[in-house]
Amino acid sequence: MSIWSLVANASFVVQLVMLSLLLASFLSWVMIFQRQRVLGQARRAMTKFEDRFWSGVDLGQLFREINQSPNPDSGVENIFRAGIKEYTRLTQQPGYDRDAVMDGIQRSMRVALAREEDKLERHLPFLATVGSTSPYVGLFGTVWGIMNSFRGLANVHQATLSSVAPGISEALVATAIGLFAAIPAVIAYNRYSAKVDYLLGNYETFADEFSAILHRRLHGSN
Repeated sequence: MSIWSLVANASFVVQLVMLSLLLASFLSWVMIFQRQRVLGQARRAMTKFEDRFWSGVDLGQLFREINQSPNPDSGVENIFRAGIKEYTRLTQQPGYDRDAVMDGIQRSMRVALAREEDKLERHLPFLATVGSTSPYVGLFGTVWGIMNSFRGLANVHQATLSSVAPGISEALVATAIGLFAAIPAVIAYNRYSAKVDYLLGNYETFADEFSAILHRRLHGSN
């Protein structure tokens, strides 16, 4: 008896469970590959920008360069742009207060950092949901299938293993599909969560270092 025949002969509820699990598995794989691409691009863009930033280039020149060819995948670039824009805007005001300027810069970079965090963590809650709920959804299909198998014994004069084996087998397929959906989602969620934490940690470090640079520039001038 093939797997396909077990699925085709399963009850409607079990088939519905299997279909929902296969759909969840398909969507999770789409998001796995999409997150892999996004996080990989973010890390490469971060390394490239930081190498340029710490090469000693003038900040004004660097700002003009990234405005001419912005990289939306670069989180540190977006944080830098937010900070330098706020610095330029506030220091152009007559009689500006240096502490107020620093507060505005840090607030602007925190907003940019929060936006980058949202971009990096997008779809991760879905992977976590698939990973945590799929085994239970599959177990529900299994319990339902086994329940139908034993209920069918009421119409059988002599219960044998062959009379319940097909129903139990089709029910166990639901559990297998649930695990098939859950395991990759859990692995991807854990892996990508670690990558997101790494990137966000670097973003926060860059924001602190850039804030210190602007602080020295402000308090070093009259």
